Amino acid sequence: MIDCGSSSNTTLGNLVYVSDSTSSTILSTPENVLATTTMNSISRIYQTARVFVGDTSYTFRIQRQGRHWIRLHFFPFVYQSYNMSSASFSVTTQQFVLLDNFNVNSGTLLKEFSVNITTNDLVLRFVPSGNSFAFLNALEVVSVPDELITNDATPNPVGNFQGLSRQALETVHRVNMGGPLITSSNDTLGRTWVPDQPFLRNANLVQAVSNVQAVNYVPGGPTSVIAPNNVYGTAAEMRPANVTNSNFNVTWEFDVVPGFDYLIRFHFCDIVSTALNQLLFNVYIFTQLVVGNLDLSSKTSNLAAPYYVDYIVTVSDMRRLTVSIGPSAGADPNAILNGLEVMKMNNSRGSLDGGPFVPSPPKSKSQKKVGLVVGIVVGLVVLIAVALIVVMMRRRQRLRSHHSKTWVPFMMNGGGNSLSMGSKYSNGTIGSTATNLGYRVPFVALQEATNNFNESLVIGVGGFGKVYRGVLADGTKIAAKRGNPQSSQGLAEFRTEIEMLSQFRHRHLVSLIGYCDERNEMILIYEYMENGTLKSHLYGSEFPSLDWKQRLEICIGSARGLHYLHTGSSKAVIHRDVKSANILLDENLMAKVADFGLSKAGPEIDQTHVSTAVKGSFGYLDPEYFRRQQLTEKSDVYSFGVVLFEVICARPVIDPSLPREMVNLGEWAMKWQRSGKLGEIIDPNIVGKVRPDSLRKFGETAEKCLAEYGVDRPSMADVLWNLEYALQLQEAANQGDPYENSTNQIGEISPLVNNANFVETGANFEEFSAIDDLSGTSMSKVFSQLVKAEGR
Repeated sequence: MIDCGSSSNTTLGNLVYVSDSTSSTILSTPENVLATTTMNSISRIYQTARVFVGDTSYTFRIQRQGRHWIRLHFFPFVYQSYNMSSASFSVTTQQFVLLDNFNVNSGTLLKEFSVNITTNDLVLRFVPSGNSFAFLNALEVVSVPDELITNDATPNPVGNFQGLSRQALETVHRVNMGGPLITSSNDTLGRTWVPDQPFLRNANLVQAVSNVQAVNYVPGGPTSVIAPNNVYGTAAEMRPANVTNSNFNVTWEFDVVPGFDYLIRFHFCDIVSTALNQLLFNVYIFTQLVVGNLDLSSKTSNLAAPYYVDYIVTVSDMRRLTVSIGPSAGADPNAILNGLEVMKMNNSRGSLDGGPFVPSPPKSKSQKKVGLVVGIVVGLVVLIAVALIVVMMRRRQRLRSHHSKTWVPFMMNGGGNSLSMGSKYSNGTIGSTATNLGYRVPFVALQEATNNFNESLVIGVGGFGKVYRGVLADGTKIAAKRGNPQSSQGLAEFRTEIEMLSQFRHRHLVSLIGYCDERNEMILIYEYMENGTLKSHLYGSEFPSLDWKQRLEICIGSARGLHYLHTGSSKAVIHRDVKSANILLDENLMAKVADFGLSKAGPEIDQTHVSTAVKGSFGYLDPEYFRRQQLTEKSDVYSFGVVLFEVICARPVIDPSLPREMVNLGEWAMKWQRSGKLGEIIDPNIVGKVRPDSLRKFGETAEKCLAEYGVDRPSMADVLWNLEYALQLQEAANQGDPYENSTNQIGEISPLVNNANFVETGANFEEFSAIDDLSGTSMSKVFSQLVKAEGR
């Protein structure tokens, strides 16, 4: 335990922090800068700091190899010319990056890491970024008991994870549910446990319970090393007054950094039951069930016996992690949680903070002399190796050049003719005869493009597998969707995606660049969409909120893509998985419909539907299709209607943490829409910024889409027209044009939009000037605005 920058040792309670000035053997720094502050309101270990103007390292002799905590204490203050709040630096061990381009703006901060040390020394290295500097107030290196982190865990959703001992961990959150703050002085391992109230989504749904004396550490179970008595002896319990005849979950939300795996540890201890088998409940991570019908007494065979379970979850594109507890079906409505730990795991580059691993500590002068000799020898070897590599690369380039001319296009229906590229129509589409888009791409080319499928390049995870960002050799940015061998979605979806996207080309459909089926791989390569999914812009990510016009334009673009699918060829194509996560946005926020793995050719001319097994995503699924297993284009219309409510309300379509009547967004929003009060539940970010007529038209359109029977729903052409009109009402009002209250004319305006090219051709709409909109606004004004760029 080190008090950095102090001239003498510091005692806090029964802990002694040793001055790093008196232990010169562990510190290697190019310059000694010892900083102090006169602030007495903070702990004494924060009143001094050591400033590092260059590459600096602390070296600790490890008496017993194994997992150790590394705790870094920071408090930025101004000392002479050093304003520590502007410091930027990295911190590494021999194996891992702990912090990268790190800075502390204000307040005291403790960063805790857990690293398995397999050498006799721990070298902790501080490297300033650019012309900046680094600083540190205090440092702890503490041995971790072997039982605390075992080598395996249960990843979400299935299977066992082996290799935790090789992972570096960062403590992101350590929470005492239903209990008070537990400081390091009250935990035998020096841990801090914070209360859970700031993380509760709805604090009214829980009550804090305490029965510390009842905690019963049974043989073979967790000990107080796993968590102290004050964690297992307190709990957050569902509030009895609020759970009778109700169905809801208690949810906690935690800030996390996307792009990493997280180890989630749940701590349980049944201190509320009076007999065995009374408590039966479910546990969720995000909205996914990870422990169903959990009966703690069956796990421990005792009351009030501690129990914990570990899960590993990948957080790919969200900055909020949610965990929930709720009653099991048919059981008494109750659930508890005693404690929770959220620990970030290092990525494939050995980093806990995004930066690449920086391996070696600073060298001494003697090491530099030896390094010079070694460097000369190695240099000669490298020179020879480079020459050989150049020869090999030239040969490989010639082979690639030849191979690029022989890539085999995907043969539709298992073989036959490969189709040639057709001409582009004026409306931005390429007909189904213009299909040679699905080319086989060599696996090695995708390995190079994605840095061997580096986990840091994962931009999404779905049922088919992970999606990686990459750049091909010619500079083309791509998104590579790599099939997971364990996925339930397999070869059929892989072929469907290629066949569908090879038939269609449209500016509002994501383009397929190629595919790879080498080495038992199933990889689809798409154009890269810089702004991710529509869902990520609505909630659960770091993206800024969209304004109302942007939301309308995204809905319009998506509707155009779906309208083209339904009408662009002799037989309609039904997407079957329309949702906000399958609407992608390019650098200009232009919407493109994606993920055609579940798509299905529509009915023949003499048929009304296609009979098929039900597939899709809960919350978006057409109830009529679900009941009758009869698929039509109107099933996509229903799903799109849910997306419209998702756009206006900016919340998940299924959220089991909410009261029962609010869980399903479609049902909940429809009640407000039918009562004429949709404006009361819209996204707070756009409240007061949506014109009443535009909102009314939008809500009526969504309501029509969610009609119980498909025959009562509008076509996508009708939906598209009404969304264009909602945008026009918004813009006309913003431009100061007169407007009247609108009513929904879906179904009555379809003669104007039966032409598949209605919105695509950009034709002059003045020919409709004689037609008056039934809401009172001149149709000539509407259509004349639609031909303008800003109106589209």
